[in-house]
Amino acid sequence: MIAKSVYEALPFSYISIGTASILMLEQKVAIFFAIIVFALGAKIYDMRSQNRRTDPLRKRKAGKLPASLYNFVPFIYLFTATLVFKLYPTKFGAMFGTCLMLYSLYILVQRSSNRRHSISNSQSYPNI
Repeated sequence: MIAKSVYEALPFSYISIGTASILMLEQKVAIFFAIIVFALGAKIYDMRSQNRRTDPLRKRKAGKLPASLYNFVPFIYLFTATLVFKLYPTKFGAMFGTCLMLYSLYILVQRSSNRRHSISNSQSYPNI
């Protein structure tokens, strides 16, 4: 078993390692594998996030995007920001990439408000 703190940090570690590798490495094969590590980190985060949803199905709004794409929107923004930093190392590129990255983090924080396991009332008090 892995410690809970390590287990919870794994998707963020994969995403961070993938992002840093994309930015620092120049070999095409290394960048390809860095993209795979990034995508796997995003997939693991999404699977955990969907498992931890606490909002009822009836209160979820139907959107224009399919759920499979909608769940990855923050990671698409983060990946795009990484590409902007890599391909356009100018002042405008840095500003645009930072805005994309901050918006991606904003979406993740907003979504995390409905992604907490909670103890139901019947389990919160022991039977006396």
